[in-house]
Amino acid sequence: MRLTRMLLATTAAVLLFAGCANQKEPAEKAVARVEASLSEFKVDAEKYAADELKDVEASIARLKSGLAKQDYKTVVMQAPTVTSAVAALKETTAKKKADAEEMLAAAQQEWTELSTRVPEMVAKLQAKVDSLGKSRKLPNGMDKAGFESAKQEFESLKTSWAEAGAEFGSGMVADAVRRARAAKSKGEELMQKFGA
Repeated sequence: MRLTRMLLATTAAVLLFAGCANQKEPAEKAVARVEASLSEFKVDAEKYAADELKDVEASIARLKSGLAKQDYKTVVMQAPTVTSAVAALKETTAKKKADAEEMLAAAQQEWTELSTRVPEMVAKLQAKVDSLGKSRKLPNGMDKAGFESAKQEFESLKTSWAEAGAEFGSGMVADAVRRARAAKSKGEELMQKFGA
């Protein structure tokens, strides 16, 4: 009887070990597939979906931890959930990237328009400031102090426009467009003040 129990216990241990060994290869393959799938778009995910990427990487780390602990059954059971999370992240990343590219295209188009309009406005304003500086007559409602103040605003506008150009040149298109819009608005205001 005692021998039978020992044989049963030994057989159960062998079967359990064999069962774990049978799960090892599928577990390793599942983790490798998940990692390979993520590596296909990880660079874009870091840029467009960083928070979601952290969650997926934490899930993959748990799978790898399970492998290290030889908990192959749990790894095999959890792998489909992580695979789904990777697929969802891929979809989210693609959508956010497409949205960002669309916004960039729109900003570049607006920049093209602004980069024509604002320099023309600056040139007109410069001509008007130069003309008023030589003349004794200022526009209606503007005294000498007002003229000096408006000239300072104009200098600030030129600086802002130059900064917008530098931002655009550095690839910061959205920031450049925001600054250029503000410069255009200030330019229109100054055109009225100077009567240009």
